[in-house]
Amino acid sequence: MSTAQPIPDILSPEFAADPYPVYRAMREHTPLLWHEPTKSYIVSRYEDVARVFKDKESQFTTENYDWQVEPVHGRTILQLSGREHAVRRALVAPAFRGAELQNTFMPVIRRNSEELIDAFRDRGAADLVTDYATRFPVNVIADMLGLDKADHDRFHGWYTTVIAFLGNLTGDPEVAAAGERTRVEFAEYMFPVIARRRENPGDDLLSTLCAAEVDGVRMSDEDIKAFCSLLLAAGGETTDKAIAGIFANLLTHPEQLASVRADRSLIDRAFAETLRYTPPVHMIMRQTAAEVELAGGTLPAGATVTCLIGSANRDGERYADPDRFDIFRDDLTTTTAFSAAADHLAFALGRHFCVGALLARAEVETGVNQLLDAMPDLRLADGFVPSEQGVFTRGPSALPVVFTPVPR
Repeated sequence: MSTAQPIPDILSPEFAADPYPVYRAMREHTPLLWHEPTKSYIVSRYEDVARVFKDKESQFTTENYDWQVEPVHGRTILQLSGREHAVRRALVAPAFRGAELQNTFMPVIRRNSEELIDAFRDRGAADLVTDYATRFPVNVIADMLGLDKADHDRFHGWYTTVIAFLGNLTGDPEVAAAGERTRVEFAEYMFPVIARRRENPGDDLLSTLCAAEVDGVRMSDEDIKAFCSLLLAAGGETTDKAIAGIFANLLTHPEQLASVRADRSLIDRAFAETLRYTPPVHMIMRQTAAEVELAGGTLPAGATVTCLIGSANRDGERYADPDRFDIFRDDLTTTTAFSAAADHLAFALGRHFCVGALLARAEVETGVNQLLDAMPDLRLADGFVPSEQGVFTRGPSALPVVFTPVPR
């Protein structure tokens, strides 16, 4: 089907400024698009992206991470399949759910949020991105691992470099080289810490990873380092943008913010709708294991498939009035929004569903509750209109707010 005007490229300034109209045009006119600059097939409809994610690797694999992720993290759980993946996931998953999350890490989450809020709660003004969102998840992960939070700036620098590498769709050699240097620097930092933790384990996540064993398998130092690197990058960048996103969405929909302020049980709804409406990660890649029919076309074996999460989550065939932010919509199931049965695609689906989804939920719930308690009349700074930045990952770069300090 032809279009009246050519659809802007995903690497164009027009797309970067506002990808959502471009996504709509792709869904309507080119649901399967060969993209020469990234040498990948782009899929944009909900049904197709969900199918790719749910496949049990008979047709769509994560072998693309061999070149996309391994140069910066080392070999990670994302690249594994079959029993090897199941065992490695069983080694790390318990820390991110159930009693371990509630008893061990919820106090860490609450404490880190409180410390950040205490630094600005008496000022009457703050930037929720620079003062809170960019620091909170990284501090939590560092604390969970038992790392020195004084190294926050190094952690933040490493993960932003890694995210830039992952989103380096134009193949910029300087971005690639910086990402590969980060792998070396992070390994030099982590291996001595891992060795000390094996000798003198504590009650932190790093010690747990050092001791974990499933079916006679334990994680090597390289396994642990790679997982920590992945955790800092994925957990830092995505939760950072999710927290900024939920507040940007609520602050620009004040009647919904008032509802959440009055009924905190609605935070889950607001988070789930934010993940659908403005997901932190807009694209995830997979690789075909064999020739496969998808979105009305044929993909060859070994092809890279770029799944546009940001587009799929705005598909009008799946969601009513998809370009409206609505925490009360009845076509998004909140009770499953943070599990592999989610009906938004922000955490992917299937066997590679985000292992840290419940950690992200705990951080967002805690952060939103504490921020609303500290700033009951929270509002955007006069004249400020939130805007998103980024292509691979996307979120507000600034969110200046004003409020009346609450006496303590």
